[in-house]
Amino acid sequence: MKSFRIALFSLLTLLLLSSLAFAAKPVISSDSNYLDINTGRYILEGHVRVEVNGRTITADKAQVSLMSLEVWAQGNITVTQDDISFKGDSCYVSGNDKEAAINGHTDFDRTDLNIRADHAKFNWNTKIANFDDNVILTQKDKVSHLDHLRYNVVANEIL
Repeated sequence: MKSFRIALFSLLTLLLLSSLAFAAKPVISSDSNYLDINTGRYILEGHVRVEVNGRTITADKAQVSLMSLEVWAQGNITVTQDDISFKGDSCYVSGNDKEAAINGHTDFDRTDLNIRADHAKFNWNTKIANFDDNVILTQKDKVSHLDHLRYNVVANEIL
């Protein structure tokens, strides 16, 4: 019975993946990985790299759900797209919602701008980043300490 469930799950996964052929296909690499059939998530460890829709997530380890296009990553994470780059200790990315939540030592860099905080959320649709808790904004040589900061990435503007 267990081998039947594994075969059925594998077949359903294959059918789902083939139906997503025209949708975004993630490119995933890591030192080691396996599929957890109970959760439907790929478990990745060591030099993790996940690329989808022009976004790249790197981390020490991660879990990826191809069905929901979600990524949970831990350890030295970066989330990048074009010239947008966030770093932190962990992140959760929802591909369907086009949102990323970065936690722990969050760092955002751009020419003449650096934002550090405990937490950040970014929405690829609105291009708005929200930084919370222990926010340090450095613009040119001016440093400001804040509780919360909203930043429009496209307009390069503090809101």
